[in-house]
Amino acid sequence: MEKRQSGPGTSLVAERPRRRLRMLRRVLMASVTGTAAVGGALMLLPKEPSVTGPPAPAPGPRAPAAVTSGVPAALPELTRLIGDRENHLRTHPRDARAWAVLGTAYLQRGRQTADAANYPQAEHALQTSLEVAGGANVEALEGLAALANTRRDFAAAREWGEQANKLAPKRWTTYAVLIDSYTGLGDYKASRSTLDKLMALRTGAAARPAVMARASAVYRDRGWREDAAAQLSDAAAAARSPAERADYLTRAGQLAWERGDRQDALRHFDAALRADPGQRAATAGRGRVLAALGRTSEALTAYRSALSGQPCPEYALELGELYESLGRQEEAQAQYDLVRTRAERDQAGGVDEELLLGRFEEDHGNREDAVVLLEDEWERQPGIEVADALGWALHRVGDDEEALHYARVATDKDKGGGVRSALYSFHLGMIEGELDQTGPARRHLQEALRINPYFSPLRVPVAREALARLGEPPDDEPPPEG
Repeated sequence: MEKRQSGPGTSLVAERPRRRLRMLRRVLMASVTGTAAVGGALMLLPKEPSVTGPPAPAPGPRAPAAVTSGVPAALPELTRLIGDRENHLRTHPRDARAWAVLGTAYLQRGRQTADAANYPQAEHALQTSLEVAGGANVEALEGLAALANTRRDFAAAREWGEQANKLAPKRWTTYAVLIDSYTGLGDYKASRSTLDKLMALRTGAAARPAVMARASAVYRDRGWREDAAAQLSDAAAAARSPAERADYLTRAGQLAWERGDRQDALRHFDAALRADPGQRAATAGRGRVLAALGRTSEALTAYRSALSGQPCPEYALELGELYESLGRQEEAQAQYDLVRTRAERDQAGGVDEELLLGRFEEDHGNREDAVVLLEDEWERQPGIEVADALGWALHRVGDDEEALHYARVATDKDKGGGVRSALYSFHLGMIEGELDQTGPARRHLQEALRINPYFSPLRVPVAREALARLGEPPDDEPPPEG
């Protein structure tokens, strides 16, 4: 059994008080009221640029509707919409709906560019909308819920979303953000019942693709992969804009990748990029698939392209692990350094990155820090992603008995862990192997490779080596499930 030890890297636990101070500062900013809120928000709008050429085109008619309904909009449309609303609000500072649209547009731009600096701007605009309207403002409440989900503050998202739902119980977009918040908090029963309510609403044709995509996410979490894929296929076919279609195709590609279907995943990612060449999640997805196909040079190019347009720390971590699997340690370390840098940047924008940093530290940095980060995350937001990561972190410091508890939570259907994840099964099997539970370890490692034989360039070889050490099963051992 491994002993508790720390790996290389700067401790991140000392960063937690600063994150909490930032959260407190957000709460204080949210308490500003009335004229002061409007005046302060106006000061935050960028100065109107001097006109040196023809004016920028106005946003298309679909952009505001897409933004306020949570449907993806193309980045150029978002940029024009933000500029249009900023100009409008300089002369109409008490237009609550314009503030809400602006805040939600900032949020979408932050998601698409992975620039968390947009999130404080989104929060100021949405809080101003709420103050101007006197609190009874469903669009602002819903926008604040969506912002909190993006920042991984699921408790706040649930609170904002439930307030919005009380004001407008037939507004479908509120159910969508509530599903995300309940899932993040590990309340899968509430997530499923909320989806049932959403599906029972009579939504218009424009909303149906987004509703189907939301259903797909819940079905995926329940392990209903075929149903999830069917919903996304229908959503992509019914999408009303290239950006929306690209988003659903990307999700379909991710589902195909999770089940180890490389060609189907690549087909979906390529289709997404034909619809919207700026869809960086599809570009990163191509990197994953191309690496699994042995097209390493193309995979590295795809990852670099994704990072150039959407510098997510997750992409840097994946690229670092690909470099490491190739024996290119210096290039891997450069990407690992970027994980910390970009996570700190996101934290400055109010994003809770403890899950990501815990996953990073448990395999590439300070293992003790990983346990502290993930125990704190589990206490606040006990979802299955956190259970899996915490179980693996405990294993990495040698606490395998406790690790097994969390690894089982992550894969226990009764606790919400219905998702078929090669990584979760790999973690469970490795922990069981360390505890000399040979039969279960063999079954779960086989299951990991059966779900997706290419799930990780670093972990697949480890799984195969562990299976070889475990040897062939005895005649009386139960066959693998599924």
